[in-house]
Amino acid sequence: MATHPRSLHALLGGGAVADVLLWRRRNASAAAVVAASAVWFVFERAGYSLPSVLANALLLLVAILFFWAKSASLLNRPLPPLPNLEVSDVVVEKAADRALVWINRVLAVGHDIAIKRDRKVFIQVILILWMVSYVGMLFNFLTLIYIGVMLSLLVPPLYEKYQDQVDEKLGVAHSVLSRHLDTIITRAGQSAKQKKTE
Repeated sequence: MATHPRSLHALLGGGAVADVLLWRRRNASAAAVVAASAVWFVFERAGYSLPSVLANALLLLVAILFFWAKSASLLNRPLPPLPNLEVSDVVVEKAADRALVWINRVLAVGHDIAIKRDRKVFIQVILILWMVSYVGMLFNFLTLIYIGVMLSLLVPPLYEKYQDQVDEKLGVAHSVLSRHLDTIITRAGQSAKQKKTE
């Protein structure tokens, strides 16, 4: 078995989330699969909508807190323990920094397509957007999220177990796709040159 410079656990960020994704905390991973399946069933098969479930849950929470506070004052009991419900500046700054990185990446790709006229990036973006559009026609948004959650919980442990074989097959697939993409770019460039000469 070949050694890898970074483990999959480290690539997934380490810590509790990586443990859950790699099924090292089996109970938490199983709970995530069951919770995702239950949420998908409630919204997709049972016909509930997200706004109505959220509104009903918040209505129930507000009613419980209101009656708890009223009964606590009448019975000389402590008020309900509520945490400080504030978003700190640090959290907002971290989120803005992460969003800024992604926005700059998207803008850089747009720059490469529009200004540099990079055919390879253009064709890659077209193919990715077409695939997203095609998959989006097959499933609704909630089902896509459910599939993404299930794949994120099921693929990493399989990849960790069969990492060498998967890397080998993906390397072969990458080289074949790169060759086909280069052929398409070359033909597109040749047809553009022929049109200019005519």
